[in-house]
Amino acid sequence: MDFQTIPIMRIFDEEKAKDFYLGYLGMQLDWAHRFAAELPIYMQATKDNFVLHLSEHSGDCTPGSKVFVNVSDIQKLYDELTAKNYSYCRPNLETAPWGGRCFTVTDPFSNKILFNESQPK
Repeated sequence: MDFQTIPIMRIFDEEKAKDFYLGYLGMQLDWAHRFAAELPIYMQATKDNFVLHLSEHSGDCTPGSKVFVNVSDIQKLYDELTAKNYSYCRPNLETAPWGGRCFTVTDPFSNKILFNESQPK
């Protein structure tokens, strides 16, 4: 039996969400859905096997959530993101209290993504 967890992040503005998740994080938009043109959007963004759902629907999730994401090459991801000079997010790569290294990014809606690379055993 295989499982895949897909966090849902609450967003309030489609364009700001696309700027952050697609532009800054370098994810791709897989699909987007609205029940009608004037209703909230629900979309899926991916980067390799990292999958997020982004929702403007008020009942889907809580703004200001935090997601913990393990990554195999944190230095590469950190270098990729900091090279973009994104005005609204300047993460710091640090040694995690649990070993390994991590950094956190915050989206325009106060959701946080903590990218973590565990210390080799």
